[in-house]
Amino acid sequence: MALFPYLDANRQFYLPVGEGHQLYVEESGNPQGSPVVVLHGGPGGGCSPALRRFFDPQKFRMILFDQRGSGQSRPLGSIDNNTLSHLLLDLEKIRQALHIERWMVFGGSWGATLALAYLAAFPQYITAMVLRGIFLCRERDLDWLYTSKGAARLFPEAWQALEQQAPPGSGHLLERYYQGLQGDDAHRYARAWCNWESTLALMPTQPPGAGSDGELCMARQETHYFLAGGFIERPLLEVCAGSQVPVEIVHGRRDFVCPPEQALALHQVLPNSELNWVDRGGHSSMDPGVAQALVNAVTRLDRRAKQ
Repeated sequence: MALFPYLDANRQFYLPVGEGHQLYVEESGNPQGSPVVVLHGGPGGGCSPALRRFFDPQKFRMILFDQRGSGQSRPLGSIDNNTLSHLLLDLEKIRQALHIERWMVFGGSWGATLALAYLAAFPQYITAMVLRGIFLCRERDLDWLYTSKGAARLFPEAWQALEQQAPPGSGHLLERYYQGLQGDDAHRYARAWCNWESTLALMPTQPPGAGSDGELCMARQETHYFLAGGFIERPLLEVCAGSQVPVEIVHGRRDFVCPPEQALALHQVLPNSELNWVDRGGHSSMDPGVAQALVNAVTRLDRRAKQ
C-alpha cells in the first residue's frame, strides 16, 4: 500500500474566527466520504498538499486548514489572540461551518498536541484519531529541545550554531529568541531557529542568513507557545487518560524532535490505542517508513469504524 496521489482541493475559503484572524480552509476528496480534519505541526508550520496523501480520496472528505497566524491564514505570523484555547475553538468553528457532526482527527508533532487537547475538550465530536510524533509539551520535553542537557548532546555542532546565532542577552535561550524574533533581525534569527529543528528532524538545513516569512512564522509562534508551556492548563496525559476513542499512534524510533518515550506514555493511558513503532523512522511525516505507517493506520481505523 503506497501513498495516495496528489489531488487538487475541491474547495478553498477563508473562515473569519474573530480577533482579526481568518483561517485558510480547504476540502478535498469525496464530499460524501468520512470526514477527517488534519492538524499540522509547529506551531506555525501550516498545512501542505502532501498531507492529503495519507487518505483514500474515494473514501474520505479531507479538511485541511492553517492554524491562526500560519500558512495562508491571516495575518501571517500573528501571535496576538493566539493560544491553545483559541485553536480549540477554531476547530469547533470549522466543524460547525462545514456541518460535520463527528470527524476523525489526524495530527503530528504539535498537531498531535492540539489533537489531544481537542480530545480532552470535545471528545463527543471525534470518531477516531491518528497521531504521529507525539509531543506532550511537558517541561521535560521542552528541556530536551532547548537546553544543553537534551538533544544538544546528540547534535553538539548544531546546538553550538544555535547558541552562537542567538540574540544577545542573558536570559534562557527560548526567551532570547522570542525577543529577537520581534526585532529588526527577526528573519536571521528565524533561520537559525528552524535549522536546529531541521537537524533534529533529520531534514536538510539552509545556509545562515535571512529566513523566509514562513520560517519567521514558525519560529515566532513556537517561541510564543513554548514560553507559555503550550498554554496547556493540565497535563495532557492526565486529561486524556481512559478515553475510549480509537487511536492509532505512529512514532519513529529515531525521532530526535519528540523522543519516543512520549508515545509509550500516551499509549499506556489510552486503553483503546495501538502503538506502531517505525524502527528506522524519524520525525517527519514524509519519512518513508513513517508515511507508510500512517497510511496503514488510517486504513485500519476506517475498517474498524465500518465494523
